[in-house]
Amino acid sequence: MRIKIVKTIHAPQKIMDADSALLDQLSGINMPVLHLYRFECPSITYGHFIPIEKMLNLEALKEEKIALGKRPTGGGVIFHLYDLPFSLLLPSTHPAFSNVTLENYAFVNQIVKKSLTPFLSSDSLKFLPNDPADPSPAGHFCMAKPTIYDVMHGDKKIAGAAQRKKKQGYLHQGSIAIQAPSIQLLNKVLLDSSLVAPKMAAYSHYFFENGEDPQTIERFKQIVELQLISCFEEEVARY
Repeated sequence: MRIKIVKTIHAPQKIMDADSALLDQLSGINMPVLHLYRFECPSITYGHFIPIEKMLNLEALKEEKIALGKRPTGGGVIFHLYDLPFSLLLPSTHPAFSNVTLENYAFVNQIVKKSLTPFLSSDSLKFLPNDPADPSPAGHFCMAKPTIYDVMHGDKKIAGAAQRKKKQGYLHQGSIAIQAPSIQLLNKVLLDSSLVAPKMAAYSHYFFENGEDPQTIERFKQIVELQLISCFEEEVARY
């Protein structure tokens, strides 16, 4: 089976809307879709049920010219200033589709894990086996709280995701951590910075520290993106 590759550059809400539209159209497309996207401006997305005004200083976001987008999936808040985002849409007619949500996470994240092995030891990459509780505000931030079936490098999260399933298939929205966030920016835009920022530093793996040359970051993102494409194409071709 083939996989359709879609590449998009747009504002965050338009990209989230595009993912939602692809999910609605999935029965007509009738093949897996890998959606690779970049945001045309500094962006943050958040899960469908997140009260974002209780998480972030909206005025500070305006000052920093950071745009917001509500995802059609669940999950928490993701700063897209520091990651490589992607989406996979899998039709319910595909042999790898499961009605068990965690099996779908395992299918996608196994491919993500494979795509990261050129950069990190395969022995150090694993799935988080359980869902640790965190009732603090950090629990609403994806890179501050690992969750079950996230891809871990040692004891740190490197890739997470959220899914939405419909009759025609599911949408898996993923994020691979690339660069450490700016503590100064986090302190400005987070309403509970003292509780959230330290956990983002403690629980996430980053390939680069903050302040790295943007061109170096972009080149690395392109290399990882090519790995993602190759691994997804190889896995889909098995069916």
